[in-house]
Amino acid sequence: MSNPITNIPIPAILDINNGSLFRLEQTFQRHNFESALLLFDGFTYENYADKVKHSFSTAKVDILELEDSLDIQELIKQAFSIDLYDVIVAIGGGAVIDHGKYIAFSRAVPFISVPTSASNDGFASSNCSLIVEGKKTTVPARVPYGIIADLDIIQHAPKKFILAGIGDLMSNITALYDWDFEDAHGAGQVNAFAAMLSKKAVNSFIRTPMDDINNPTFLKELVSSLTMGGVATVISGNSAPISGSEHLISHALDKHAGEPHMHGLQVGVATYIMAHVQNHRVERMQKVFSRTGFFDYVQTLGMNKEAFRHAIEQSPQMKPHRYTYLHEEKYRTRALEFLEKDKTLNEILQQFHH
Repeated sequence: MSNPITNIPIPAILDINNGSLFRLEQTFQRHNFESALLLFDGFTYENYADKVKHSFSTAKVDILELEDSLDIQELIKQAFSIDLYDVIVAIGGGAVIDHGKYIAFSRAVPFISVPTSASNDGFASSNCSLIVEGKKTTVPARVPYGIIADLDIIQHAPKKFILAGIGDLMSNITALYDWDFEDAHGAGQVNAFAAMLSKKAVNSFIRTPMDDINNPTFLKELVSSLTMGGVATVISGNSAPISGSEHLISHALDKHAGEPHMHGLQVGVATYIMAHVQNHRVERMQKVFSRTGFFDYVQTLGMNKEAFRHAIEQSPQMKPHRYTYLHEEKYRTRALEFLEKDKTLNEILQQFHH
């Protein structure tokens, strides 16, 4: 019997432009959405809720502010206490988008993701990060029906969000190398199309001028590339096209470090380490992180070298079923040696002795 051609859900709406947040009504009309629930986090509620609400004339629109710290039980309660809408839209940072995605998934309603910063690729992925019994856990949902990114807003997000997005996107490079490594060791299978999409996404970004990270062209490229990464994971059915050993280091930091930093910033530093361990596209990595000001910014954070050392050692336990470079001892040793001797890392990471 021959296998049928893969059929994958991809977003039906993709609007990455200036002012797109205030054109939601036109978007709704094109897709026959007559009623909508708009979810905001504290920041976006305060800054945009009224303006967005007033941009509608005919659609029935309700707005709701969600707390960032809701756990899965509270989200399910919330999901089943609301009326049924044609569409649910979440506007804000990662938490409200994950919450909205899950509420929409629970009620089988189309979901539109409106990220206000480009800090990671979560706005385009099919799963969400929720609090389950006190722990951050990855929970399956559905890929968004639509992604709307308003460049005017993303442009004015604090610089660290853009830099975090750059760190998260650059990790596609090391993740894809890990995926090939896993395939070569018979521990996983590369989906060629998903890998191609992830690779094209990051390569297209790398060719963008980087002298001004607030430039709309640069941001559009960053958001588009993060979106393509999200879609690559829908094709492969797992996070392998965009998440490898560098993400394991970041997960270990989240778990064991006292004060974890933003996901994309941790991932970026870990990606730099892994590029050297894999001996793959090292110069490119160095250029992007220097030109965009990524290195300069993370140097101000006081990231802890000891925490990174511990995270590298603990990394295989984060996903024992995967087989990345860090699942082999010789490469963990190489990473630890690089951590000690690299000039850039010694400028970025603080040496704390307890």
